[in-house]
Amino acid sequence: MNRRKFLNIVGCCGCSYIINSCASVPITERKQLNIIPEAKLNAQAAQIYEKVKKKEKLITDGRNLKEIKEIGKKMEYAIGEYFYLNNIKDPTVNFQWEYILIDNKKVKNAWCMPGGKIAVYTGMLEVTKNTNALAAVMGHEIAHAVAKHSVERASRSALLQTGTQLIDIFSGGKLSQVNRATGMDTVGLLKQIGIMNPFTRKQETEADYLGLIFSSLSGYDIRETTKFWERMKEVNKGKEPPVFMNTHPSSQKRIENLDGWMNEVILDYPPIKT
Repeated sequence: MNRRKFLNIVGCCGCSYIINSCASVPITERKQLNIIPEAKLNAQAAQIYEKVKKKEKLITDGRNLKEIKEIGKKMEYAIGEYFYLNNIKDPTVNFQWEYILIDNKKVKNAWCMPGGKIAVYTGMLEVTKNTNALAAVMGHEIAHAVAKHSVERASRSALLQTGTQLIDIFSGGKLSQVNRATGMDTVGLLKQIGIMNPFTRKQETEADYLGLIFSSLSGYDIRETTKFWERMKEVNKGKEPPVFMNTHPSSQKRIENLDGWMNEVILDYPPIKT
């Protein structure tokens, strides 16, 4: 079989596979590629989460942890109820929600693993300062899990890796030659800057939007969200890399986006009554 015919077959099969693996993000309805089984990622995430719990110093009681869990429970209910009331398949139905507070004031961060495994660092509490801002942060992280962003990134990465290998084969190994000549993964770097970073920024923006919605549905004052990002902007002053190198939008861009969405979200996604 000649090279052209083989590439045509691979291309047709790939397109068919991609089309059959397309899904949509709830609410935004953005099309996404999901070729990696979600159950597999959720299981892996649960294992990693348990390792984090053993490795990190956890705060196991107190007002802050109680507040995190209360926010989480309210969001769990509001998200599930919203999808039920609007006759939309609930993407969280198989989640095993869990919340931990990690005692590390140097880390101003929070995250949510696939399947609803959430962690907040005490350093982040120094920036949130109040319940509504903490809800904004947790809403954003929960949005990543609801939108299946980890599944999407894993699927896209697998597809890009396969594509790169095929190109290298049919270019006679020219990509490998470039890497050897430069002493670095030139192709991987270009792929990261040109494809994955902008794609990840798109996911972050989507999580900002969905997080705003989830906070509003849960009854929190979402106007505090922009105030939180103003504080985060001060914390990160002079530390943010150029946009093309960054996986996240700049703090200023996030503030502008959130301001633009605020009135729409308040009107269209009022709190769900318990």
